Amino acid sequence: MAKMKAGAAASAAGAVLVFALALAGCGGKPEGGKEKTEAGTSTAKPALTVATTTPQKAKIPVLLAANGNLVAWQEAIVGAEVPGLRIDEVRVNVGDSVKQGDVLATFNADAVRADVAQARANVAQAEASAAEAEGNAQRARRLQGTGALSTVETQQLLTGEKTAHAKVLAAKAALQAQEVRLSQTQLRAPDDGIISARTATVGAVVGAGTELFRLIRKGRLEWRAEVTSAELGRLAVGTPAKITAASGAELEGRVRMIGPTVDAQNRNALVYVDVKPVPGPGSGSARAGMFARGTFDLGSVETVTVPLAAVVVREGFSYVFRMGADSRVSMVKIQSGRIAGDRLEVVSGLPADAVIVANGAGFLNDGDLVRVSNATP
Repeated sequence: MAKMKAGAAASAAGAVLVFALALAGCGGKPEGGKEKTEAGTSTAKPALTVATTTPQKAKIPVLLAANGNLVAWQEAIVGAEVPGLRIDEVRVNVGDSVKQGDVLATFNADAVRADVAQARANVAQAEASAAEAEGNAQRARRLQGTGALSTVETQQLLTGEKTAHAKVLAAKAALQAQEVRLSQTQLRAPDDGIISARTATVGAVVGAGTELFRLIRKGRLEWRAEVTSAELGRLAVGTPAKITAASGAELEGRVRMIGPTVDAQNRNALVYVDVKPVPGPGSGSARAGMFARGTFDLGSVETVTVPLAAVVVREGFSYVFRMGADSRVSMVKIQSGRIAGDRLEVVSGLPADAVIVANGAGFLNDGDLVRVSNATP
């Protein structure tokens, strides 16, 4: 009986082994399972849902950037004209705006007034002498030819008249000079402007020509931009410019003059730009001596552009992702140019009719499958 049970078990094990070998010959799984696997590998999920666009032509402004300093257009030096006088009063300070003819300082004028009085007395004395000489000359003319006066005496009287008149003119000239000195005891502004420096001190005795004030004429500033010799030919008188001072003040200007020489050390030339503040907060914070950077507007050119969001930078190069017919993207290297708002100039590397990914390009890789959410323009 035991032998019969062992035989039956051996027969069952053999049947199982034959069935397993049969399955192995058929690939180890039913035919229906193979179809499901193939169907599973042929269905891939999109990596991202994107919008597409095409390159567009746009006018991009051509700008030339430069750095420089804000300086006074012209700075007038106001100094003492009468030597040896004491300053009695200083009426302005640094930063004050003045008009032409305004009194900046006054000097002690006592000594000058005395000189003026003496000069007037000299004029009166000369005029009296002239009147006497004129009467003598008239009598000489009446007696001429009568023999009452000799020819020499007559000539002396006539000459005395001319000399007396000359002395009157000399005395009046001396009086005029003293009156000019008296007017110079009040130091006046030579032009409208802003006081930029003051060295005048009450009580100081100054010599002729001593600098007492500096004045920015008309309050005008100019931007002296440094431009390389290679770019100098792109500028002309009248070229508009936009300047930003170190304080943040916005300025507008135009090229007034291009420097006639180029610095032999750095090969840069100075471009002189007349500037005026742009109305708004901080517009008056521009000061002479400030550093400022700006751009010259050289016009505009029409060029091919793409959205900035469509461009990715990898390993120092710019790329866009171009759509293929199978909804897969290919990474295309481009040569980028200038930026205008939210668009970037494409110098080369991209056909004008290419369809590219407009957003989300930074999350894609070459060959990714994507889903398009918009109709291609």
